Formats: sequence, structure tokens, C-alpha cells
Amino acid sequence: MRIILLFLTLLLAGCVGKPSLDDTKLSETKLDLEVFFEGRTVATGQFQDIFGTVRRRFDVTIDGTWDGETLTLVEDFLYEDGATERRLWSLTKSGEDTWKGTAPGVIGIAAGEERGDTFNWAYTIDLPIPSSDGETETLRVTFDDWMWLLSEDRLLNRAYMKRFGLDIGEVIIIFEKV
Repeated sequence: MRIILLFLTLLLAGCVGKPSLDDTKLSETKLDLEVFFEGRTVATGQFQDIFGTVRRRFDVTIDGTWDGETLTLVEDFLYEDGATERRLWSLTKSGEDTWKGTAPGVIGIAAGEERGDTFNWAYTIDLPIPSSDGETETLRVTFDDWMWLLSEDRLLNRAYMKRFGLDIGEVIIIFEKV
């Protein structure tokens, strides 16, 4: 019976509405990643599972450089348990409002599109996670990452995570320019 209830819960979680680039825009602002992320940005976020339980919190400092072709993001994570992680993204414009990107652990190429104040970014990554014995394991997950420019110096990020095609949780982050 428990397995049936778990399956039904996962099935219902997959039916929850998700954003779309065609959603009505709430502002006239335009998100340009290379403008927002150039320089230093700080963020605070958390991961919660599909039941809404917060499983992990973190702070991240991002140093971004734009050379006219490539946006390089050096992300330094500090988790509430003291663990640290560095991720180095290399993003290039693949069209007027589209991006391609790579980072260690990303499987293949990440792809994204800007539309108005919104950016959608999709990729699969081998995500390092702490295990119960204190070691680090990797978990292959797919991100459907959504960003909305709230103001010139603030960006909201909500990322939906899947494993084997099933929703496993969400990451919510607030980015601020410093």
C-alpha cells in the first residue's frame, strides 16, 4: 500500500504547473545574463524535496566575467554543514536570446533561452552530495532552471529537479548584485 501511495504522490507532483517562456510578463524589464552576472553576485538558496521538506541550505558567491563572447561564472558554494563546492560555468551566446554552456559534471551541453525578464536553462549534471558516511557521492539529475529578473540587482531562481524522469525536488535561490 505504501508503494502505491508513494507512486501516486510522485505522479501528482509531476502534474504541478511549471513556468513557460510564453507566460504573461509582469514587467517590461529585459534580462541579459551577461549584464546581470558580470562582476560579483551573491545568493542564498535551499533545496527541498517533493514533499516540501528543506534538505539543504547554502550561500554562493559568483564572480562573472563577460569578454563579448563568453560569460564565465565562478560559483563558490558554502553549505550550512560547512561543506564547500566550486562550479565553473562557461556560457556562450548561440543566438540573439539563446545560450549554450558547460561546467564540470554537466552531461553534454546546457541550453537556455532569455525572453523578456525570464531565462530558462536546462541541463543534466552529476551533482555532488554528502553521503551518510561523510563521503561525497554523485547523483545524476536534470535541472529545469527558471530565472526572473525582479529588479536591476535582484534575480529569483526556481529550479525543478528530476531523476529518472521523476520530480525529486526544487532549488530556490535569490541572487543579488553587490
